[in-house]
Amino acid sequence: MATYNSLTSRTEAAALIPEDVSQEILGDIAGESAVMALGRRLPDMARAQRRVPVWSALPTAYFVDGDTGLKQTTEAAWSNVYLNVEELAVIVPIAEAVLDDADYDLFGEIRPAIVSAIGAAFDQAVLYGINAPASWPECIIETAEFAGHEVTLNVSYSDLFDDIFAENGVIAKVEEDGYMVNGHIAALSLRAKLRGLKDTTGQPIFMSSLQENTQYALDGERLIFPTNGAIDPSRALLISGDWNQLVWAVRKDITYKVLTEAVIQDGNGAIQYNLAQQDMVALRVVFRVAWQVPNPINRVNTSSTTRYPFAFLEPFQAS
Repeated sequence: MATYNSLTSRTEAAALIPEDVSQEILGDIAGESAVMALGRRLPDMARAQRRVPVWSALPTAYFVDGDTGLKQTTEAAWSNVYLNVEELAVIVPIAEAVLDDADYDLFGEIRPAIVSAIGAAFDQAVLYGINAPASWPECIIETAEFAGHEVTLNVSYSDLFDDIFAENGVIAKVEEDGYMVNGHIAALSLRAKLRGLKDTTGQPIFMSSLQENTQYALDGERLIFPTNGAIDPSRALLISGDWNQLVWAVRKDITYKVLTEAVIQDGNGAIQYNLAQQDMVALRVVFRVAWQVPNPINRVNTSSTTRYPFAFLEPFQAS
């Protein structure tokens, strides 16, 4: 009987994909993903779930009434949030004839595309909930909206500066909950809008020279314009927050398998490639990762309903 699901193991493919390359790609993904670049990486996870205790009730101190006054008691409490590992994967089919004819590092050529695909998928799941596993927390945009942390941009963009910096602006929404914004993610379309911002004398705010690269930062904090296609400007032009509050962790390093006699099907079960019959191989890349926003109680905002370390600027929504 013919078989169609045989594969070459990671060990057998070691000569093709050495361990140091695995670690290098993990570093590349962290750079390609805007969320990973700004968020805080925790130590690698030893199992599929990690419990993170966070403050749910803070101690209170009291003045003592006189020399013999009674000292009062206070409560301190913690609750648990969980990081749940889920799997991101991609398969790259390659014709054997292409491999035979290639006189360059083919894996080196496709690696940036693999990195970009994984980084974009992670960012979209975290920011918008796109294809997010059920075990992961609610996405940043929806949670920030539920907390009242969205600011709607004026249709003419005339109030862009105030919408970001002023009272009731995006940055202020985060500060009001006891967090300090330390980074921003923006849609590429916002880049031109920021270049067009001028002060009261008509001088550009972000451009010091037409000959030099514009250094983008908001309130002195890092501003990233992702180019991996993960940012949807129709949902959010700018996402600002205390990124130290977003944590992510890897279950293990990138793993690979070179498939040689498998079939690749679409979501309807239709066969797209039959590797053995079509003289093809396929490189399968698997990445296991988890993320969470613990959002512990603080003394500025003790309400878990309205407290959240992120806010966003949404585009004008025509009624």
